[in-house]
Amino acid sequence: MLDSKDILKSSNLRCTRQREVVYMTLASTSAHPTAEELLGMVRESEPTLSLATVYNTLEAFVRAGLCRRIPCPSGATRYDADMREHVHLTTAEGRVLDLPEDLGGRLVAALSPNLRQELERRLGVSMSRVAVHLVAQGAEGAESAPAPEHPARSGQDSASP
Repeated sequence: MLDSKDILKSSNLRCTRQREVVYMTLASTSAHPTAEELLGMVRESEPTLSLATVYNTLEAFVRAGLCRRIPCPSGATRYDADMREHVHLTTAEGRVLDLPEDLGGRLVAALSPNLRQELERRLGVSMSRVAVHLVAQGAEGAESAPAPEHPARSGQDSASP
C-alpha cells in the first residue's frame, strides 16, 4: 500500500508535512468533513496549521484527483478522499452519507446505456463516468441509521458501482 508521500508524489504534488497530515486525516475518515472540521482534526498534530492552508491543500488535492468536493444544501462544502465511484446522500442539515455499495451500484446501473447515449448526443459531450448525489429533505430516521463502512478504508477489496 502506498504511503502519503508516495501518493502525493504520484499526483505530482510537492510533499510537505502539512499536506501529508491533511491527506492522511481526510483519507482515514468517512465523516466527509468541511475544511474547518478537518482543521480541527489535524490541529493536535499540526497546531500552527491555518485554515487557509487547509483550503489551499484541499483545492490542490481536488485538482490532482486525490479528493472530491461535495456541495451541501446547508452551503458548506465537504470533502471525501474515497475516490471510488460511490453514491452520496446529503441530508438537509448538511451530513453526507455514503450509500451502501449494493444500493449505489443498483442505482447507477438503473441508468440505461440508451439514456447515457441520449444524454451524450443531446448535450454534445462524452461522459467518462456517472456520479450520483442524492439530497434528502428531512433527516427522519437518519440519526438512528448506522454509518456505512468504507471497504477501501477498512482494507477490504470491493467492486465499485
